[in-house]
Formats: sequence, C-alpha cells, structure tokens
Amino acid sequence: MAAKAAAIRKTSHRSENFIQKLVKNPKIPFAIALLIADSILVALIIAYVPYTKIDWDAYMSQVTGFLEGERDYSNLKGDTGPLVYPAGFLYIYSAIQYVTGGQVYPAQILFGFLYILDLAIVVFIYLKTDVVPWWALSLLSLSKRVHSIFVLRLFNDCFATTLLHAALVSIICQKWHLGLVIFSGAVSIKMNVLLYAPPLLLLMVKAMDIVGVISALAGAALVQILIGLPFILLHPASYLSNAFNLGRVFIHFWSVNFKFVPEDIFVSKAFALSLLVAHLSLLLVFAHYRWCRHEGGLFAVVRSKIIQLKLRVSQRNPSSTKKVLQADHIVTTMFVGNFIGIICARSLHYQFYSWYFYCLPYLLWKTPFPTLLRLFLFAAVEFCWNVFPSNTYSSLVLLCVHLIILGGLWISSPEYPYVEKTTDKSTSKKKAS
Repeated sequence: MAAKAAAIRKTSHRSENFIQKLVKNPKIPFAIALLIADSILVALIIAYVPYTKIDWDAYMSQVTGFLEGERDYSNLKGDTGPLVYPAGFLYIYSAIQYVTGGQVYPAQILFGFLYILDLAIVVFIYLKTDVVPWWALSLLSLSKRVHSIFVLRLFNDCFATTLLHAALVSIICQKWHLGLVIFSGAVSIKMNVLLYAPPLLLLMVKAMDIVGVISALAGAALVQILIGLPFILLHPASYLSNAFNLGRVFIHFWSVNFKFVPEDIFVSKAFALSLLVAHLSLLLVFAHYRWCRHEGGLFAVVRSKIIQLKLRVSQRNPSSTKKVLQADHIVTTMFVGNFIGIICARSLHYQFYSWYFYCLPYLLWKTPFPTLLRLFLFAAVEFCWNVFPSNTYSSLVLLCVHLIILGGLWISSPEYPYVEKTTDKSTSKKKAS
C-alpha cells in the first residue's frame, strides 16, 4: 500500500510539473490549438464558401498537353495564356490531376491539407526562433486572402511557399545541402522563390567553407537540370525562355502594390530598371550594415572567405571552416531579404501575398515598434490585400506600410549570428570546487 501511495504521489507530482511548464511556456499548446482551430476553419471554408475559378482550368489544360506527350513549352497553353512556370509545376499538377480526376472539390481538400501543413511548418519556425509572443501566433491564421489563395483559388504559389518554408526548416537544422535541394524544388514550381536566393547565398558563405557552398549550389543546379531534362533535351530554348522568363511585363490592372503609378510608366523599362537598382542597393546596404555587422561588414566576410580559399589551395589549411548560425539570424536574414524583394517587385498580384504573409508577424516583432503599432501595421497590410480591385489609395498605403516596416527593421539591433561554442569553464569550476 505504501509503495502504491508513493507511486500515486510521484505521478501527481509529474502532472503538476507538466501543467506548470505549460503555464510558463504556453506556446506549444497554443500552437496545437491554433492548428486544430484553423483546420476546422479551412473545412468550413471548403464546405460553404464558393470556389473562385481563376487558373485551375488553365493548369489542367497545360498538364493535359504535357501528359499527352508535348515537350515544347511554347505549345503548352491554357485559357490564360502559355505556360510560364518551370517543369516542377507540371509534375505537381499532373499528380493532382491523377488524384482528383481534375475535379475542383477534391483538389480543394488536398489544398486544405497543404495549407495546414504549411502553417505547421511556419509555426515550427516561429517556435524555433522565439521572437514572437505566443498569442501573436494567432496572426498566422487571420488572413482572409491567404485562406482564399490556398483553398478557393488553388494557386501553384501554395506549393512553392510550402517547399520554401520546408527548406528553411532544414537550413535552421543545419542541413544545408538538403535545404538547397528543397529550395531548388520550390524554384521549379514558381520562380518567386528566387527572391530568397541572395540572403540564402550570404548565409551559406557565412556558415560553410567554399567547398560546401559549391557542392550545395551544384546540388541545387542538378535538381533543376533533372526536373527540366525532358524539355531541355528536345526544346532547350523554348523551355528556358518560357519557364525562366525574367522579362515578363504584368498587366497594370492586377497590380496590388504599384497601381498608383501611371500605366505608361508602369510598363516602361526605366521603371523596371529603377526597381532593380533599388532592390540590389537595399540588399547590399542590409547585408553590409545589418546581416554582416558583427563580422565587420559584407566585404570583410568576402575577404575572409578569399583568404580561406587561398590557404586551402596552398594546403596550409586543408581543414573545413564551418560555423553554426543562430536560428534567429537565419530566419531574419531570409525573411528580410525576401521582404526587400517584395517591396521592389514591379507588380504583386493577389496570390503573391502568400510569398510573404507568413513573414509579417516575425518581421513586425523584429522592429522596435510598440505592440499596438505592430498590430495596426499587420491589419493595414491585410486590408490593402483585400481591396478588390486595387486602387491608387490602397496600393499607396501598402507601399507606405511596407516602407515603415522596413525602416523599423533597419533601426532594430541585429542579432549575434553565431551559436556560441560551449567551453569547459563550468566543468573546471566544478572540479575545483
């Protein structure tokens, strides 16, 4: 009886400790509750909100042409025009067509699961970084537009975004080569993922030696070659010019971010060039003064890598020089780099909101702004993306809010990038005592 009573007391004590831990750190139970609640919401949306026909029929037409044997990208067309996505898009939507029979409703269910999977991945990233308070995780589920993009529009942006977030998880866990493979898979679905490429390259240079960087990039390139191989072998020019067309001019009517710019200026090469210059300039400034601040600036990082390469070639230092980056630094650099690209994009269509919505709470809490201002800015961005059609005022407000957030990120203190190596000081102290 005494042993049984002791066991009961021990179990009770463990339960009390578990409850105390949940009270002190409610992030995990709140995250689980958030996923469950959003799953119910997604099911209700699919059941009761009418599907909006936009690109689904075009996707299915393009996939049908591919499955029938067409390998010339210029001949793969739908009712919205020619195919402009890399071959990974075709493989994904071919599988979807096989599973769903090309029907919208089962595809919506599939995209509902994809939405929850993506949300779970993003929540994991937020939990690993511990930047956002537990209650602010709810912001990740409060976008009407993002729910619509996933389960009412079925855009390929959803798959690209999910794979990008999966690649980021892999990189946070220091699986750089795997992360680059997944990243390349995301690019093969939609090229917007390349907005993350400059900050990703910088992180690779900081974390890996030159051999690691080259091998990781080679792995990513190999993925692109293998995915596009059926088209590259037969019609390489057609595939590369259509799937990776960087000179596309979007229709002014659908622009959410620069609707206030007159159409003749919007479609001009001068406007595109000015945005490109602004994009590259902002990346360089943030890289030098923020992302590489603790190393002495961007040029100091590059110089150190050149010295390491010379030493490696001369065989005086053949050993690898890998460093472990903090999760906060990885996520901040990636999210801010992508956000700069979003600000400088000539045209953001409604589905492009998924490119950066999941970054917003993190970015807002990296600024030194008070909480009420953070929430106001979040609501302002969401409001602008739900104005349809966009107009001069909504696009101008969106740009201003973006610039305010970027200004907050600029004045915030950059985090220390590296994980401190453990020393044996504590051990020696224990021995001395």
